[in-house]
Amino acid sequence: MAKSKQEIISDIEGHIQKGGGGYNAWYVGISEDAEDRLFNEHKVKEWYIYRQASSSQVAREIENYFVNVRDTDGGTGGGDENTDMVYAYKKTAYTNP
Repeated sequence: MAKSKQEIISDIEGHIQKGGGGYNAWYVGISEDAEDRLFNEHKVKEWYIYRQASSSQVAREIENYFVNVRDTDGGTGGGDENTDMVYAYKKTAYTNP
């Protein structure tokens, strides 16, 4: 079940605080399939989180908040109308980026 915009922001912010390193040490993105994006494209092994938003628009708003307000790594404007998952991971030497 999808969480609200504020619940997802709170979950991700809490995870980032536990993982440490400051917001700029983290990457936030959106995807239709967060697990595939995390494990296959970004090569993530640890310190990740993902949540399903109620819509693609809400996922984009959350991504925009983290990238443009909290200054995480990531880009905005990708995906399509099926892109409703928000993910975040702590960047390391083996992740891409």
